Parts: sequence; C-alpha cells; structure tokens
Amino acid sequence: MAKILIPTPLRKFTNNASSFEVRAATVAEALQALADAHPPLKGHLFDNAGRLRAFIRIYVGEEDIMSLQREDTPIKEDSVVSIVPAIAGG
Repeated sequence: MAKILIPTPLRKFTNNASSFEVRAATVAEALQALADAHPPLKGHLFDNAGRLRAFIRIYVGEEDIMSLQREDTPIKEDSVVSIVPAIAGG
C-alpha cells in the first residue's frame, strides 16, 4: 500500500498518527481516503469547494505534484506521499 506521511502540525487531527496507508490510484483518491478516515483533517486539506488548499504542498517521493499531474498524479503500491503545510513566521 502507498503511505501518506502526516506532518506534526496535522497529527492532532489523526489521533497522532504519523502515517496512513492507503490503496489508491491517484493523489486525490489517497487524500480523500485520509480525510474520510480522519474527518477533522478534511478542513485543513480541502477548501469548501473540495479543492486542495493553496498553502498545502503534496509530494510523491521527491516530486511536487504541481510539477506532475497535480491531484491526478498516479501513485503506486510503494509510493510515499508527503503533506507539507506552509509555515508562517517572521
């Protein structure tokens, strides 16, 4: 199964799980499965229209999905999907 790595700031919405294993064909399917399994996380990943929030970056392996096929990027059984939220500071 593919693995989604959950960053520390979002773990409070996943019962402190650091990863989530999923069978999915695309990044969109994988993220939806994660949100379905952990409903409090949904609003932090998706906007009201169901689109991935602009401040969230998703990587498959080392590749940003924005340079691939975005949410339609295919994933394999051994893919590692990383969620990287923007961090503000100053």
